[in-house]
Amino acid sequence: MTSEMSVFGRLRTIDSSELELMLSWRNAPSVRQNMYTRHEISLSEHLAWWARIQGRSDQQYFMYELQGTPLGVVAFTGIDHSNQNSSWAFYASPESPKGTGSRMEFLALEYAFTNLNLHKLCCEVLAFNSPVIKLHQKFGFKAEGILREQHMHDGSFVDVYRLGIFSSEWKEQRESMYQKLMKLSGN
Repeated sequence: MTSEMSVFGRLRTIDSSELELMLSWRNAPSVRQNMYTRHEISLSEHLAWWARIQGRSDQQYFMYELQGTPLGVVAFTGIDHSNQNSSWAFYASPESPKGTGSRMEFLALEYAFTNLNLHKLCCEVLAFNSPVIKLHQKFGFKAEGILREQHMHDGSFVDVYRLGIFSSEWKEQRESMYQKLMKLSGN
C-alpha cells in the first residue's frame, strides 16, 4: 500500500490480544442486528471459531486500523483460487468515525484484486440493511440476485441481496472512489 493511501488506514493481521476487542464489536447490538448469526457470542465460542479458522487457505481476516487505532474487521471467506473469486464482509466498531466503512471497503477491494488476484468479489446483505447495499453499489458492486425470504430474522423471513464486482469494474471505479475518499479525509 502506498504511503499516499495510508491516509485511508490499513488492513493488518489480527493479533490474538485483540480477539476480545473484536468480539465486543461483533456483539454490539448495532453490529449483531445486521448479521446472520445474531445471538451474543460467548468468549469461548469466539475463541473456538478463531482456532478453527487458523491456517485455512480459504479464509483471511484482517484488523482495520486508522492512525494506529483498531476500528474494524474485514473478512474474505470462501476464497477460491482456481476460480479467482471470494466472498467478503466487514464490520466496524460502533464508535468508529464517519467514513470508516468506505475506507474499509476501498482497502478490501484493493486487497482482493491486487493481493488475492481475484476476478470477482461477492457479498450478501440482509435486505433491510439498505445503507450497506448502497455503499457497495457506490463502489461498483452490482446486484446479482435477491434470495427471497432466505433468512429468518426476528421471527420473519427477510430477503438477502447478493452483490458482486469484477476486477475490471473495480479498475473503472477505483480512481473516482479514491478521489472521493481523499476529499473525505481532508486531502
